[in-house]
Amino acid sequence: MTNLVEVEDFTRHSEGQRTSAFQHEVKAYLERHPETQYVDILLNDLNGVFRGKRIPFASLAKVEKGCYFPASVFAMDILGNTVEEAGLGQALGEPDNICIPVSGTLIPSASDPRHLAQVLLTMRNQDGTPFDVEPRNVLNHLWQQLRNRGLFPVVAVELEFYLVDKQRDAEGYIQPPCAPGSDERNMQSQVYSVDNLDHFSEVLSDIDELARLQGIPADGALAEASPGQFEINLHHTRNVLSACDHAIQLKRLVRQVAENHGMNATFMAKPYEEYAGSGMHVHISMLDAADQNAFATDDGSDSPLLKRTLAGMIDLMPASMALLAPNVNAYRRFLPDAFVPLQASWGHNNRTVALRIPCGDIDNHRIEYRVAGADANPYLVVAAILAGMLHGMDNPLPLPHAVTGNGHEAEGNPLPIRQSDALYEFEQSAALQKLLGERFGFVWHSCKHHELMHFERLITATEIDWMLKNA
Repeated sequence: MTNLVEVEDFTRHSEGQRTSAFQHEVKAYLERHPETQYVDILLNDLNGVFRGKRIPFASLAKVEKGCYFPASVFAMDILGNTVEEAGLGQALGEPDNICIPVSGTLIPSASDPRHLAQVLLTMRNQDGTPFDVEPRNVLNHLWQQLRNRGLFPVVAVELEFYLVDKQRDAEGYIQPPCAPGSDERNMQSQVYSVDNLDHFSEVLSDIDELARLQGIPADGALAEASPGQFEINLHHTRNVLSACDHAIQLKRLVRQVAENHGMNATFMAKPYEEYAGSGMHVHISMLDAADQNAFATDDGSDSPLLKRTLAGMIDLMPASMALLAPNVNAYRRFLPDAFVPLQASWGHNNRTVALRIPCGDIDNHRIEYRVAGADANPYLVVAAILAGMLHGMDNPLPLPHAVTGNGHEAEGNPLPIRQSDALYEFEQSAALQKLLGERFGFVWHSCKHHELMHFERLITATEIDWMLKNA
């Protein structure tokens, strides 16, 4: 195939070739945005949080040959504290690793597109190979394994989020924002509400405009089930890394635009008790070397490859939950009758299962992976998906019957719905650890176990209310 994107493989090109290409990118960017003064150079950590620096744009020339960040950036908890148990901090002497710019990610920043740019970085080991704990590199390694088999995934990410008022309510809880220019606060659930889009048209218009400016291939916003909740869909792409680059860039953009309008935006999985959670749904199909959809037979039915990949994803899904639901709050989504799967299951045209085969023609025969929360790291969500597919291709696994009707009431393999249980499943899964990389698996489990232990030591207001006078 001649029209496939190139896999990022830093061993294929000389340093001079890569640097020359980035110099061209910088020059072209400055021609389009001559008033640019600063650039944010950004690494995406385990939690999907950006870590980096803001430097003068003129200093970007130095970054072309690489800049240095500590490896412990990828051993941080959600609060930005280094987890020493992960083994990437003081035990190694806090070493720096070289980081290089990711080609094609130099774009305007949504906070000030006229004067501020941003670019993604990726980290290397001391020997120049991709740093195997960085989520982007974990995903790239799995992607290349599929390509080496003559299989080429096509991916699209859907993200849900809430716009939130900066002011808390009288009891100190977060609340939906008032419609701009008014004191009207919508507290009702209105899925697909066009009026809700009208109320926040200026915010959503800015998101759409800046997404185009940044080259993020996103559709317009859809009003979701709950007040202040929206969904944005990214287009299908053969470049799996770019699909996730766009997802994390979109999350940063949405937060920055909301801030510009005096609001907050949150991708927290379950910010409200009474309203729906926010998910990250991933659509994925598979092309063969002849550019045909390998998930469909000639008559449009499920191919043997599709069935093997479904079996693999279902088998690894309980262990993958530690990645798909990466914190305590993420498990609040998993409630009966909340259109969130509670079992590792699949079915056709059924939104109550974990793996949905949507309606569509042969070219669009695909899987919708419906488990992850919007707070998950997109690189690790897609890595879990690809790992499951490879697992199914390499092992003769039984495929459960497709679910018809309400998947919440069907029998099946239950998903862990507490983080402690999910981390246990993750640690015990030799198959998933091998596919993701053992060092990554150790670091991820160490960081998340540390984070959970810290959370469970906290005494909440609810505990005081319930127990102070009753215990």
